Amino acid sequence: MKKDEPPLDFPDTLEGFEYAFNEKGQLRHIKTGEPFVFNYREDLHRWNQKRYEALGEIITKYVYELLEKDCNLKKISIPVDASESEPKSFIFMSEDALTNPQKLMVLIHGSGVVRAGQWARRLIINEDLDSGTQIPFIKRAMDEGYGVIVLNPNENYIEVEKPKIHVQSSSDSSDEPAEKRERKDKVSKETKKRRDFYEKYRNPQREKEMMQLYIRENGSPEEHAIYVWDHFIAQSAAENVFFVAHSYGGLAFVELMIQREADVKSKVTAVALTDSVHNVWHQEAGKTIREWMRENCCNWVSSSEPLDTSVESMLPDCPRVSAVLRPNEEECGQSRLVRNNWIEAITKSKGNRPDRRYSNVFFSLSLFFENSTLSAISTHFSLISKCYYINVVSLFLSSIIRHFFLNI
Repeated sequence: MKKDEPPLDFPDTLEGFEYAFNEKGQLRHIKTGEPFVFNYREDLHRWNQKRYEALGEIITKYVYELLEKDCNLKKISIPVDASESEPKSFIFMSEDALTNPQKLMVLIHGSGVVRAGQWARRLIINEDLDSGTQIPFIKRAMDEGYGVIVLNPNENYIEVEKPKIHVQSSSDSSDEPAEKRERKDKVSKETKKRRDFYEKYRNPQREKEMMQLYIRENGSPEEHAIYVWDHFIAQSAAENVFFVAHSYGGLAFVELMIQREADVKSKVTAVALTDSVHNVWHQEAGKTIREWMRENCCNWVSSSEPLDTSVESMLPDCPRVSAVLRPNEEECGQSRLVRNNWIEAITKSKGNRPDRRYSNVFFSLSLFFENSTLSAISTHFSLISKCYYINVVSLFLSSIIRHFFLNI
């Protein structure tokens, strides 16, 4: 680690970073108009990473503001009975989320740094808001009469500075001879001096020691999903509840099913999983749950196979189909047009409660993968391009509409 690393003191606003989102939702430098540059300082990867993380936190708050202002969602504090002093989290939901009698859509993102309203922070920064957030789809869902609840499963704790513990000097309480105490204190001071020198070299910007205070009943994504179900989704008036769960969100949904099987079966119509990392064996999902998942869930996974090809799985749960094809420029340009059709197809379903042949009404949202599987596929095809991630949406949605909705 270089000794001359600049201070880890970054702006707390987009303007301070000299960036802003343009009319296309792209993050651009205010003066140059250029996209975000990660390697702002050469040979200082740690500093550049900290700068990127600081910008990411600002963008998270920016997306929260968009959810409230542009999508007209309400920010709901949880736990609902939290005291003024205890740690809190929050979710977002539409005005009619609990009162809409027909349909409710629930979104669960994956693990990592993403928070409510995001699919991938990297795409927000490097592509645009439409690609990396749930906002375009939340708006369309609300336009089509859906209630919407946006979960926040990664907001599990707050961080506070760790209190400093004063260690009493041995000379204050020891009965040792004065000469021996002085010798020990001298050795202790020299040891501390060497340790501080090493720490300064290893970590030039000595950051504050933090401790985590977990949020009651929301200390993990699984706990969060169960809490939101108990206090919001289960209390909603909607006859048809649709889940879209990406990556670790799929595991959280399966855990919800295990803990609330009867309730979920009676209220949930269909579940679209996207590169879900759930495991029915490790999570000990029973036979009745696995059977229900085979009928009501579908998992679109990263694969080098052609789109919608059945993908073999060792798990006896929901069908797995391929989600990725080699993109081309034409498909990339059409992706945003295809996005606008997914809810329109669903709304053609007859009646309030679909009968059995309509139970597999699977729909998907912005499926932007940040896991190693997708990286391996993109490397295999040498498709490191801006078009790649955006096109995944087009491929998924056109596939789902073609196979599940054309006959409704």
